[in-house]
Amino acid sequence: MSEATPARLLVVDDDADMLRLLSMRLQAAGYRVSTAVSAEAALALLEVERPQLVLSDVRLPGRDGLALFDEVRSRHRSLPVILLAAHGTIPDAVEATRRGVFTYLTKPYDSKELLERIAQALALGAPEASAGPADEAWRSEIVSRSARMADLLAEARMVARSDASVLLRGDSGSGKELLARAIHRASARADRPFVAVNCGAIPETLLESELFGHVKGAFTDAVSNRKGLFQEAAGGTLMLDEIGDMPPALQVKLLRVLQERAVRPLGSSQSHAVDVRIISATHRDLDAAMAAGQFREDLYYRLNVVTLTLPTLAERREDIPLLANHFLHKLAPKYGRRISSFAPEALKALIAAPWPGNVRQLYNVVEQVCALGTSPLVPLSLVQRALRAPSVQVLTYAEAKQRFEREYLVGLLKLTDGNVADAARLADRNRTEFYRLLQKHALTPGHFQSQGAERGLSPSGDDAK
Repeated sequence: MSEATPARLLVVDDDADMLRLLSMRLQAAGYRVSTAVSAEAALALLEVERPQLVLSDVRLPGRDGLALFDEVRSRHRSLPVILLAAHGTIPDAVEATRRGVFTYLTKPYDSKELLERIAQALALGAPEASAGPADEAWRSEIVSRSARMADLLAEARMVARSDASVLLRGDSGSGKELLARAIHRASARADRPFVAVNCGAIPETLLESELFGHVKGAFTDAVSNRKGLFQEAAGGTLMLDEIGDMPPALQVKLLRVLQERAVRPLGSSQSHAVDVRIISATHRDLDAAMAAGQFREDLYYRLNVVTLTLPTLAERREDIPLLANHFLHKLAPKYGRRISSFAPEALKALIAAPWPGNVRQLYNVVEQVCALGTSPLVPLSLVQRALRAPSVQVLTYAEAKQRFEREYLVGLLKLTDGNVADAARLADRNRTEFYRLLQKHALTPGHFQSQGAERGLSPSGDDAK
């Protein structure tokens, strides 16, 4: 572990003396330590900072250490967890190791053994824990401070160490090719070629030749021998983008290549051995495609040794300001603009936008504002124009609460045909309080009775109030 970048540990224990003792010992060993006295406090800390390891007592108030582990595993799959178990909780800790806890230690624990287990967990579970700036070059194209992306990159770094085939899942524009390139750069094949092909963008008649190559005379336009992408990527990585769009006939031939580790160019009787690492990517649901007979199950399992799923941009909104300014500084010089940043309201609009096109759409929006911008600060109007959403509205918490409350009341009145007693009951509020809420939002129950009357319903007497 580098002294310049010591790993951060999160220690969870409701015993203040034990928590202080653990912190002192771990800090003396060179670690940075954050502490929490409950599972809830630990989960809140995980939202703002990502440690490289969680060390938790099994017995905690409220949610116990096992529940904390389950929550950590669902949010941060690569984050190792070590449990400290008192005698009565050992069976639970043993069960937890079967479910994925790195290990457990019984109290009273041996300090030397604890430090050894922590070092082992960090070495296996968080390869980037001791990385310095020079070690971050492999992921330099991926701009993020999201905890979710940090977990994904930790998994990607681990996978890169092997030659296992990787399937990248994620919506269009979420950055699958960037992640594939990062995995390649972090692998032992980094000094060999990285070759990417979009399987859905090339006609079937050409895709086979593109992948496997051809010999002169194999078809009308084959005027010379040509190597395919498998051979061009020799010793390196071949990315098969949008693999879910590959025609069924080619799926059979691809499977044969993966099984035999050799390609036969079109028109040739001779096969050539190939040594490539396969990373495939898709935005399609391959499970549904297999069920519909559109994708071969045997090929799926060849490609899907490890699955990595990229979050949408909407699921990592904390990255939007970072990405927007990164793209701005990259694109402004291209258009000869002296644009330094976004106006605060423009940045809020970017954060609030839905982003169906993910990071690619954000890049396009920033490029448009760079092309049209005339001032040092990008104004809200220009962002709205680029988003094609002039009605973009960023609400304050009070405004959002007010809007939700009104829409909720309207929904209840519609559901009950203006019956205040029934609506108040559904809202778990007494009728007097419910009337105050209706008055606050200028809602008249009688306006909703006509809807019931039009459907042939008979309102109760309470509706008229």
